[in-house]
Amino acid sequence: MLDFKLLLLELYYRATGPYRWWWHRRAAAAHREPVVVLFYHRIADDRANPWTTSNRHFARQIEWLARHFQIVSLEEAQRRIRGGNGRPCVSITFDDGYAENCREAIPMLIRRQIPCTYFATLENVLEGEPFAHDVARGNRFPPNDLEQLRAMADAGIEIGAHTYTHPDLAQVTEEDQLYREVVEAGRELRDLLGRPVRYFAVPFGQQVNLTSRAFQLAWEAGYEAVCSAYGGYNFPGDDAFHLQRIHVDDDVIRLKNRATVDPRKIKTSRFMYEIPVDRGQAEAHGPRPVGSV
Repeated sequence: MLDFKLLLLELYYRATGPYRWWWHRRAAAAHREPVVVLFYHRIADDRANPWTTSNRHFARQIEWLARHFQIVSLEEAQRRIRGGNGRPCVSITFDDGYAENCREAIPMLIRRQIPCTYFATLENVLEGEPFAHDVARGNRFPPNDLEQLRAMADAGIEIGAHTYTHPDLAQVTEEDQLYREVVEAGRELRDLLGRPVRYFAVPFGQQVNLTSRAFQLAWEAGYEAVCSAYGGYNFPGDDAFHLQRIHVDDDVIRLKNRATVDPRKIKTSRFMYEIPVDRGQAEAHGPRPVGSV
């Protein structure tokens, strides 16, 4: 059944090719090319769960992306969202923080000088315990430790915050706990790394997991952006503080379909939140001060 679905997706991708070419040509001329932000979780060869991508497929995906897109940092992605984008580009991110990523995937990105933002869950880093969502499936994959994060940061990988304990933030009702998950996680990670922590990614990241209060705390703490995970593209003129991301799994055809802008997903509804400041005035002054988290 899976192979049949992939075959149908391949046919759909090819059939919509002329439309995509025409659409991108118009978007580029108007400096309205969308900024695509991708996210991975775990790169390993055991295919243990739906959020594991094999090393072979990851390498193939990076090769394809490098041929067809500019691969840019989240900082550059935000710049293009604010000021216009005339070339197809993608940003690469990781969530959770799996130790296996440091065997092949991250070293390959470092060797090729490909920018990447790596979101780590602090409690797992400090205690070395596997993620609860993996344990629930009978897996105990080791998380990154602090030395791995420091080594990645030293090599140019941007380290971001992914809460303290990886909860569903929409279910966190106590203000002190929410503050710890959003604000304290980033500040403690900053102090441990000795580097600014500029970006925050919401665990699970679907619209039902997002709340205005979490965005407010992230804004007040000085994060430069919050990343969701429900899909969607970031167009010039959109809110550059909220970066919509697209999940990548082990199938290259799904990556191709999503990265080249699936016509069915162009109008994905954005999560709306409230910030108790003049957002227009804040955006007009550009990015927030680095290191304020």
